[in-house]
Amino acid sequence: MKKIFEISRWEFLEKVKTRAFILSLIITPALVILISIGGTLISANEQESTKAIGIIDSSMVYYFPLSQTLEDYKLDNGQPAYVVFNLNHPTEDFKDNVMTADRDVYKNKIAGYILLNNYGDSLDVQYRSSSSGDFKDVQRIENAVKEVRIKIGLLKLGVNPDLLRSSFGNISVEQVTVKEGDQVRQSDFISEFLSAIVFIMLLLMMIIYSGQMLVRSLVEEKSNKLIEILISSCTPEELLAGKILGLSALGLFQMFIWTCIGIALAGTSVIPPSAFNNFFIMLVYFILGFLFYTALFVGIGSIVTTEQEAQQITSYLSLILVLPIAVSASAIFNPNSLLVEILSFIPLTIPAIMLLKINVIDVPPVEILSTIIIMIASIYITIFAASKIFRIGILSYGKKPGIKELISWIKEK
Repeated sequence: MKKIFEISRWEFLEKVKTRAFILSLIITPALVILISIGGTLISANEQESTKAIGIIDSSMVYYFPLSQTLEDYKLDNGQPAYVVFNLNHPTEDFKDNVMTADRDVYKNKIAGYILLNNYGDSLDVQYRSSSSGDFKDVQRIENAVKEVRIKIGLLKLGVNPDLLRSSFGNISVEQVTVKEGDQVRQSDFISEFLSAIVFIMLLLMMIIYSGQMLVRSLVEEKSNKLIEILISSCTPEELLAGKILGLSALGLFQMFIWTCIGIALAGTSVIPPSAFNNFFIMLVYFILGFLFYTALFVGIGSIVTTEQEAQQITSYLSLILVLPIAVSASAIFNPNSLLVEILSFIPLTIPAIMLLKINVIDVPPVEILSTIIIMIASIYITIFAASKIFRIGILSYGKKPGIKELISWIKEK
């Protein structure tokens, strides 16, 4: 055990002093926070200036009520969000009006315009602009057209349209999650989703960074024959255990620093305190996932002999880590689907999928316990197989072994 701790201490101190590791302590969480909440903050911000919006109405029935409805929208500073113009020129026909309006949009004279074609009982509505990302404008225009259309219909029936606003007042729906034992809690989907995504991205980036660092160090130690000196003073199993322990300590140290940064930001609007609701159980899956992938990197990394082979190995393993992010939408909106249930019991995807599920639904304790047992068993089997491969692979040079040869190494007593 003394040699294992000496190797792990040496591995930890050698890696923790590198410039790349020190930069990763700051740059990695900064990138994760920027990516995870940057889009939300941008989409939540109101437009800063009033937009010029035009209307071309073939029947001229909707222009006046629609313009009044759109001008009711206000910016944060109280100014109108839209200034509406009538683009129906009486001296031009309908097609010429459309062509003129298209040119105005292309030249940025107006932000866009609403094109209404009234065909009796049907209404064709288009919003034509130079950008395809005006989702908020399109939603507002859609709601305004619906409101105006209902008002016109009510007026035809002799009903006061002001009843519409009183009938459809501001109604907000508060989401409450029901848990076992008659317990309920308010749900904050955004913070819960972001906390899970942040954990997955941190796990992904830490595994990729640590795995690449480990594989490259193994290649470097094999190329300069340092590995042979280490093996002369300890067994391959002790060297493997020391490297895994040292790398795990390095990863936990990273996680500790990142957690401190997260707690410090929890008091601000950047990271809400509710993001730490399931922190400890998420930390368990985080550590188990890190140990599992570390053992994979050690076992597979011991058979490579060149930098190019090391990059290929880490790239393939990294693609597996991206899979949970690809199915994150399914896990969030349909956490009880068959695909999510299957991925919840596969060791390669258990950590990331469970990080998502425990923040979305009340996962039964039996499922949590069973997935943890599967991860622990998988870590043991992976370390056992990795030790067999590591014992022979670290002293193997030249041709990379095939699958059959690797199996024979694992079976060898």
